[in-house]
Amino acid sequence: MPVTAVTKDLDALTMTVVADFPVPLARLWNAYADPRQLERFWGPPTYPAIFTRHDMFPGGRSAYRMTGPEGDVSCGYWEYLDVTPMASFEVLDGFAHPDGSAKDDMPSMRMTFAFAETTDGSRVTTTTYFTSLDELQQLIEMGMEEGMHAAMGQMDAVLTDLASFASDAAAEAQLLSDTQVRVSRVIRGTVEQVWRAHHDADLMRRWLLGPDGWTMPVCDVANQVGETYRYEWEQVDGTERFGFTGELLESSPPHRAVTTEAMIGMPGPGTTNEMTLTPVAGGTLLSIVITYPSAEVRDMILATGMVGGMETSYARLEAEVLA
Repeated sequence: MPVTAVTKDLDALTMTVVADFPVPLARLWNAYADPRQLERFWGPPTYPAIFTRHDMFPGGRSAYRMTGPEGDVSCGYWEYLDVTPMASFEVLDGFAHPDGSAKDDMPSMRMTFAFAETTDGSRVTTTTYFTSLDELQQLIEMGMEEGMHAAMGQMDAVLTDLASFASDAAAEAQLLSDTQVRVSRVIRGTVEQVWRAHHDADLMRRWLLGPDGWTMPVCDVANQVGETYRYEWEQVDGTERFGFTGELLESSPPHRAVTTEAMIGMPGPGTTNEMTLTPVAGGTLLSIVITYPSAEVRDMILATGMVGGMETSYARLEAEVLA
């Protein structure tokens, strides 16, 4: 079993779980930094987790839900207090309503995750800090310790699956719900480089083109919350043209940006796009959570080959801008 020690200190009001794995430190860190990997072990086997948000930077927030065998749903959140890549992160962990807001009638706790190399691989030490003895006992009685054992027991399979999360893997889409899709890809560049490539019009015109044969004659970027953007593409021979416009709703450079998006000239509601950039071994993990107005619109847009076009653009970004 990965868990090698569990210590409860009733005086300090802490519970510490130590887990060891025969993998390099960077591989273990990535399992927590990448929501695609984290959700494969964070929930117990009978309550798998889906992370609809995972902003791993100080001031960021993660939101997840765990669904039981009877369809019952339990939601939680992390508020990031500190992050030191490849070394540690600290969160405020709590229970949440389905909309992601905190459940004030349930306890929250501070948790630290410390990562270290060992002679046989790497170790993560998770320490949970409680505010009272009653709170500690309440969460232990709710099965917190057993849940940690069960979650860690799933990590071996995740850590040995190198192909699914390799830095040279193509962009992939994952259905998070009837209306949400997450598109993920590791891009070989720093977070700052990837952020600039998404906010510098001259750079965007070089890579954000989809399949060959297109140009980007209009690239009006929104850099301040409340500003609108407008992007238009045209085929080289001038036979086709389309574009998108929207508003910048949130911006936390160089990690997170949230925008609306609507196709120019197309009636009806558009989408909300949440882009998160996270440093990982091999480059920057780019995750975009797209919320559609309906499952039908989601499926229609995915069927256009959207993800393949995004992959072509990201490959061009690496080859022509970040090389």
